[in-house]
Amino acid sequence: MTAFTPLSLPEVILAIPVRHGDARGYFSETYVQPLYAANGIAAHFVQDNESLSALPGTVRGLHLQAPPFAQAKLVRVLAGAIFDVAVDVRKGSPTYGSWAGARLTAEGGEQLFVPHGFAHGFCTLAPGTRVAYKVDAVYDRASERGILWSDPDIAIDWTLGDGEKILSDKDKVLPCLKDFDSPFVYGAAC
Repeated sequence: MTAFTPLSLPEVILAIPVRHGDARGYFSETYVQPLYAANGIAAHFVQDNESLSALPGTVRGLHLQAPPFAQAKLVRVLAGAIFDVAVDVRKGSPTYGSWAGARLTAEGGEQLFVPHGFAHGFCTLAPGTRVAYKVDAVYDRASERGILWSDPDIAIDWTLGDGEKILSDKDKVLPCLKDFDSPFVYGAAC
């Protein structure tokens, strides 16, 4: 049975599916809609995405999409490892600007659920890291938003020390949270 654990931001949930293994390898049910819904992950996923990051220290994020294309995400690692992060960007939330994170590995099969109203990002911890994630809305370029990964007011501990980070040009110039006009309001539906 999959284990579900809310993190320090209780809407952000760590799911760890059971793996049944033998000498051949393992089998795991990585997503079972009724089970996930019963444990706080009721999103209706409509698109699967995959990324490959060649080098450790690659940061992708912090990303989100504005309503009506807001995306909840269920993230897992197919190869390598990441430190995965969600930041609460819901105006009026008692945890606005706070973050929760978890290490996700291919070996462990951990998954992180990032709900609407949270920016998402990750940093790769191993070479050749492949990340897959389900989203509950299709990609919409006009709805793209983001927050600077290194915003000092959020102060995410990316667990990589002072090593060099690899970012896209777009992610290098995202605004800090104090300059971000969030399209999300605490308690409002998307």
